[in-house]
Amino acid sequence: MASFKRMFMKFFTKDQEGRYHVLTVEWWRTLFVVFCVFCWVGHWLEIPYCTFMDQFGIVADDYAVWVEPWFTPYWVYGIGAVAMTLVIEPFREDVITKRKTTWGAVLETFACTVAVSAVLETVIGLIINQPDAAGTYPYWDNSQLPLNILGQGWLVNDLVIGVMAILYLWVFYPAIDAWLRSLRPWVANTLCLALIALIVVAALLAYL
Repeated sequence: MASFKRMFMKFFTKDQEGRYHVLTVEWWRTLFVVFCVFCWVGHWLEIPYCTFMDQFGIVADDYAVWVEPWFTPYWVYGIGAVAMTLVIEPFREDVITKRKTTWGAVLETFACTVAVSAVLETVIGLIINQPDAAGTYPYWDNSQLPLNILGQGWLVNDLVIGVMAILYLWVFYPAIDAWLRSLRPWVANTLCLALIALIVVAALLAYL
């Protein structure tokens, strides 16, 4: 309980990089910016990732990434960035205070992220991705892949997600936040509002 309380309180105090959290405009501004940015970045990263995974025959020919415009926001990645900021970032900061080396903190964060990803992917799959009578899975089929988890999760996916989470938490999020804070407040605020407007326009163009 004390550990959870300590992690929760990090939302209201300075973190290791000197950022204040939820009680400031700067924190929320960064959160909106990373949401918008990673809605697009996630889409663009899916293209090479799915191209590689298609070699295993697990990506459908009509999968959205092959047919949707490049500017289509993939909301799950923006939401994922926000979720990592809200949930894993306080955990990362807590780990930093307990580990003697930065590499130790990185490895512990990576291991926990992979574990959480594996559990979520498997549980979600068991709930919504059950095969029909013919054995056809409605969304994805990892059952024949090595290192699959109960036919639903796939450790390769979870390791990739772990790597991306480490890059986000240790590189991109701090860098974006530091860059926004280095700008004049009105410039940073205008940039944030412009990104929000752009993603709304992109969604309208993509879906309508």
